[in-house]
Amino acid sequence: MQDPISRDDEKTLKRSVLLVSAFAAFLTPFLGSAINLALPSIGKDFDASAIELGWIASSFILSSAIFLLPFGRLADIAGRKKIFTAGIMLFTISTFLIIFSWNIGSLIALRILQGIAGAMIFGTSLAIITSVFGPGERGRAMGINITAVYTGLSGGPVIGGLLTQYFGWRSIFGFLVPVGIASLYLIFKKMKPEWAESKGEKFDWKGSVIYGISLASFMYGFSKLPSVAGWIFLGAGMLSGILFFFFEKAMTDPVFDIRLILRNKVFAFSGIAALIHYSATSATGFFISLYLQYIKGFDARTAGFIMISQPIMMALLSPLAGRLSDKYNPGIIASAGMGLTATGLIMLCFVNEKSSVPLIILLLVIMGIGFAFFSSPNSNAIMSSVEKKHLGVASGVVGTMRMVGQMLSMGIAMMLLSVYMDKEAITPATYSIYISVMRTGFVIFSVLCILGIFASLARNGKTSLKTQIND
Repeated sequence: MQDPISRDDEKTLKRSVLLVSAFAAFLTPFLGSAINLALPSIGKDFDASAIELGWIASSFILSSAIFLLPFGRLADIAGRKKIFTAGIMLFTISTFLIIFSWNIGSLIALRILQGIAGAMIFGTSLAIITSVFGPGERGRAMGINITAVYTGLSGGPVIGGLLTQYFGWRSIFGFLVPVGIASLYLIFKKMKPEWAESKGEKFDWKGSVIYGISLASFMYGFSKLPSVAGWIFLGAGMLSGILFFFFEKAMTDPVFDIRLILRNKVFAFSGIAALIHYSATSATGFFISLYLQYIKGFDARTAGFIMISQPIMMALLSPLAGRLSDKYNPGIIASAGMGLTATGLIMLCFVNEKSSVPLIILLLVIMGIGFAFFSSPNSNAIMSSVEKKHLGVASGVVGTMRMVGQMLSMGIAMMLLSVYMDKEAITPATYSIYISVMRTGFVIFSVLCILGIFASLARNGKTSLKTQIND
């Protein structure tokens, strides 16, 4: 339960929550985008294989996805600020320790710890914002929070590239340690209240374990397709997921209340829309990055400057989209945003070796605008559709959809590369094959995004989103 707070301190609390959540929202996307440019340098230092380098990113995403929902539920019971603070602390410590990693194994292990910390942060940050900001100002607050995410995404390639070039890849992690310390200072100094509307309820450990096994098996299996092992793990993940569904349905205090999906159309379809949107867009940067560096011959820094056109539009327009979702139906705004994203993806299907750089930038800008008008309104719709005691779980669902979507998107990209190119490198002799891989990927992503528009619109039935807002 929220501790009492005077009206005089309410504005200070809101500013502090926004600032702290913005710091936290900046950390992981910045690190993820910066580390992609540092992978060749890390590989050289540790003599790592391509698969090992891939696990530097995948280990973080996988561990975050597994722990997001359980930590969201635990935050509802034990206190959201408590879990959020522990997450910032663990992230800062693990980031500091990575500076001293001695081989690729130690780096991956510490990245797993970072992923767990990321789950503690993202499983609570939106819930805290929702607890502090009312329905009329919640979308704006989420827009600012999401702006911080996109600022991290856009700043990562530029700052990360410069740090790696002049100070080595370890300096990227050193750069983030003071940010984590500053976040902790603000939490202890400014964020006095605690939020735990489900205090006293039991934590569902068994359900959390089944959920973790299901998600890990599914995501690992998908990353290994089309191999036999991939199909086996994928099937095991699906079966575990069915078991989880029926187990949670019978629980008194489940880690995930299945009724949120069965009885809350806004929550269910908003979550599906988020999963589809991230699945359709997350690997776009991967394809375009390789296209710019191999096909167009740009170096990593130049490619990074071209690619920041998308996250810059996200950062600039997310606050506006958030404010609009406070005044109008967020489901309609999010659907329009996904429509713009689909338009950009469809146009990317026609990119070839002779396509101009201004055209690529234009398409990235269109997708960036679409993403901005989808993300914060969709998050607002999810968080505003549940009771306060489920805010941590809802925040965990938002993060889980993002992480699972990223894994599925990259899984589709890696599967296409495996089918079309097998183990061949990208060379002038295989450029045309790579273009086919990329265009096939964009066709799949376009179809997904179009389906996502229908999922997004499906939540807008007779029951208005406004009537489902918890307050």
